[in-house]
Amino acid sequence: RNSFFEDYGIWREAPVLIGTTKFEPLPEVKNIMVTGGAGFIACWLVRHLTLTYPHAYNIISFDKLDYCASLNNTRVLNDRRNFTFYQGDVTNPSEVLACLERHSIDTVFHFAAQSHVDLSFGNSYTFTHTNVYGTHVLLESAKKVGTVNRFIHVSTDEVYGEVARGDDDRLESSILAPTNPYAASKAAAEMLVHSYQKSFKLPAIIVRSNNVYGPHQYPEKIIPKFTCLLARNKPVVLHGDGSNQRRYLYAADAADAFDTILHRGQPGQTYNVGSADEISNLALCRKLLAEIGIAPVTVPKRNNADGASTTTEEEEELFARWVKYTHDRPFNDQRYAIDSGKLKRLGWVQKTGFEEGLRVTVEWYRRFGERWWGDIGKVLSPFPVVTAAGTVEGDEEFVWDHPPPPRERDGKWMGREGGNGEVNGKGC
Repeated sequence: RNSFFEDYGIWREAPVLIGTTKFEPLPEVKNIMVTGGAGFIACWLVRHLTLTYPHAYNIISFDKLDYCASLNNTRVLNDRRNFTFYQGDVTNPSEVLACLERHSIDTVFHFAAQSHVDLSFGNSYTFTHTNVYGTHVLLESAKKVGTVNRFIHVSTDEVYGEVARGDDDRLESSILAPTNPYAASKAAAEMLVHSYQKSFKLPAIIVRSNNVYGPHQYPEKIIPKFTCLLARNKPVVLHGDGSNQRRYLYAADAADAFDTILHRGQPGQTYNVGSADEISNLALCRKLLAEIGIAPVTVPKRNNADGASTTTEEEEELFARWVKYTHDRPFNDQRYAIDSGKLKRLGWVQKTGFEEGLRVTVEWYRRFGERWWGDIGKVLSPFPVVTAAGTVEGDEEFVWDHPPPPRERDGKWMGREGGNGEVNGKGC
């Protein structure tokens, strides 16, 4: 626990990154509690609100300081009079209530959550405890203090489940159909928020976003993880065949979305925060190799997201050297797709394209990724594990030079006859 408070000064070298929006301050908003404020997306909003509204809003960053958090994300704010860090756990009612009362909280942004899908398959109880029970604690505490007039609950596009190619983008009114324990826990948390809206008239807003990326993201997610691996001159390891697609939103645009929702969103409403940038994991690897300088940019033959391209044999050999494969998740949604027209009607726009956002992100991790969180070696494995003590352990998984064979009915993976599968950490 003490390691979280050690300050080696690295944050002084980093650029101060925030969003771009600025609104007329709301007179009824004074004290804003941001749960998970030392985590990735929340820290962008914490910095943005603290620095953009220095005389209007007091920002209280409430965080347990779990394995993926870092006080480096907000240390630049420590001398700001309108910023306070409060260490607490959303699953602890007394800590949550004490923070709400001590700081006379009138607005809550609830980001704190277990969010890494891979971990939810092996440690799903933790996801239910944090994401469902933690949300319940926060809702009940907000009801008790009676001062909260905005409760903005941060959910995910994964609650809609898989969206097939050619299907319409999901609207806020679409049916929820989560396919993994993480997404199910977030959907369950939403149900609790709805219940407090109806039963106790809590003025709540729900936000569902695409994948967010950018500086300050803990390197358990694909973009920072692969960037850090390549910076170490190590190959990256894809789950399955790499055909899965995701839409990526740069963190500054996400901060703008939450700022817009705070100032223009209506209680009782749900807002999708969607990106126009959709890309497969395979195509993402090609872009990262090019951005790192390992391989040239390869232009796809067709304007699609599956990574297919007119590459030379030499380019394919280079790609195979740096991109490996392991078994897939128990279930891996092929893609997500949401319609953010409702939020755009409030004035929000996506300002950062994927090429620019990726360039800034890769540069940040090349400069700070190895030092921001301390030792990140174990989290860079294909399927890291978080222990009961909250530490991250690496894994040993079979790695192939080619996409693994199809999954058998019993969930085991067939070996590749004559293949070069080796255990991660021993082979590549």
